[in-house]
Amino acid sequence: MMCGLESIIAQKEEERRAEDWCGEGTADFFFGTEKTTIRRSMSPVSLLLLCALLPSCLCSPPDPFAWLYGPRGQAMAALQADRTGGDCPAECDCPPSFPVAMYCDGRGLTSMPSIPSRIKYLYLQHNHISAVPDSAMVNASNLVWLMLQHNQIRSDAFGKKALLKLESLDRLYLHHNNLTSVPSNMPRSVRDLRLNHNSIDKLTAADFEGMDNLTVLYLHSNAISDMGSSLKGLVSLTLLDISGNKLTKIPESLPAHVHQLYLESNSIDSVPEGFLGGFSQLQYVRMAHNQLTDKGIPPNTFNVSGLVELDLSFNRLERIPIVSTTLQHLYLQANQIKEFSLGSFCSVVDISNFSKLRTLRLDGNEISKQDIPSESGQCLRQAFEIEI
Repeated sequence: MMCGLESIIAQKEEERRAEDWCGEGTADFFFGTEKTTIRRSMSPVSLLLLCALLPSCLCSPPDPFAWLYGPRGQAMAALQADRTGGDCPAECDCPPSFPVAMYCDGRGLTSMPSIPSRIKYLYLQHNHISAVPDSAMVNASNLVWLMLQHNQIRSDAFGKKALLKLESLDRLYLHHNNLTSVPSNMPRSVRDLRLNHNSIDKLTAADFEGMDNLTVLYLHSNAISDMGSSLKGLVSLTLLDISGNKLTKIPESLPAHVHQLYLESNSIDSVPEGFLGGFSQLQYVRMAHNQLTDKGIPPNTFNVSGLVELDLSFNRLERIPIVSTTLQHLYLQANQIKEFSLGSFCSVVDISNFSKLRTLRLDGNEISKQDIPSESGQCLRQAFEIEI
């Protein structure tokens, strides 16, 4: 009962205030720090004059589109789609925040989309594209990255002129396709080339001609049996992966500045005399899963300074090859080694002469821990992992 009475009193109070405003009197308005007093119960003409003097925001309803003209609207306008050089294909995404990129990956595409000329980074991986015609990238001369891995591209459907105008291309990813040869007219600007997991069976001297900038080359998991001198001119190459092919010998004329050389999972049974002597920066050599024998490795082949890691596991070695005292990681597991020869690591042992070896894997051979000489602790003083 009391609550109902309070409600009636409050309503009467509001009506009284409204009557007071419509009656005679004055009211105060503040504009900034200035106070202005006006009379109430004004005539319509006076009211119009007052609205002309007051700021428009007090006499007009708010503009629902005002946000378009303010800072937020300007920021939104800056994120509008860039249509320079052509529209973004409907099946791809060209984000306004990164207008030089076009994302078409994993869209189920069966053919190359149209490419606006502004695009520098093109992502087409994980589709069903089988052909790259000559006209596919005629408008895409600004490309820097071209990602075409995990498609179904065939060599006979890769246009000989498809890559001809890509003079700024830096990365070209074509791994996991159906290529049987290296595409023609490779851009000389490319630094990172990935052709692994294809069906390439042979390389020619023309395949990488003029590619002086090439730094990384992945050719593993193909069917290459002959490389000839195809890599001779790659003066900047630092990483070469040709593992998982059908090589029976070490390729000739390998680039002198290679830093990482991966040859595992081939059918190589020997290495040439002075094999590692021609490399100035080689640190990592992996030749696991081949058919190497003691007879096929000349003395001191791996006794070269600068080598950090050597992997000769899963071969047919019966002795530990002589290695440099600067070598840090040696993998010899799953061979046929019958003797732990300390002289393979240290020719002289004293305070200043010892092996820098940290990792030694000898498990899966024909020796046990009892075969390790007692004085090996002096020679292999830095080894923290020896598995037998």
